[in-house]
Amino acid sequence: MRGKRDEVDFQAAKAELEGFRALAEAGELELYYFDEAGFTLDPCVPYAWQTVGETSEIPAASSDRINVLAFYATDHRFHPFVFEETIDSEIVIACFDYLRQTITKLTLVVMDGAPTHKSDAFQARLEEWESRGLYVYLLPAYNPELNLIEILWRMIKYHWLPLNAYESYQALLRMLNEVLKGIGSKYQIDFAG
Repeated sequence: MRGKRDEVDFQAAKAELEGFRALAEAGELELYYFDEAGFTLDPCVPYAWQTVGETSEIPAASSDRINVLAFYATDHRFHPFVFEETIDSEIVIACFDYLRQTITKLTLVVMDGAPTHKSDAFQARLEEWESRGLYVYLLPAYNPELNLIEILWRMIKYHWLPLNAYESYQALLRMLNEVLKGIGSKYQIDFAG
């Protein structure tokens, strides 16, 4: 991703986010990171060694997918939404409408530029949300490391979900929900470093 991003945009966004985090730590605004993640029974294998001339194959276990959308703050406030259907702009809008009902002060949500986040339907709601104290900060393209919720997804997938969660779709759904319920108490990330 680093090769595709604009370094000037990256540095500018990084500086702005540091300023927002300082304001959040001072209690002047609420700062959330938003994103979606998918969970399936298919293993995630980023690379593998194989003998020259041989092809390694890993069969797909299922096409079923659990989609999780969430708002996450560095003080561990967490609002997850679990869906077993395809995510579209209307679902993302409904999640933002929910968050809007829970906020009590100026709130900023950091998110990437996924198509559902840039859709006409989503963009049409920005002015209404802003009038109620909910603002969206859209990250420049190819900068996932600036969205701290990406760390959360990695921890869930590679550390907190037990291996037996992948025995069946129902086990994955059950154990994923258990992990999601424990975020902020049993499961935490140290963002200080």
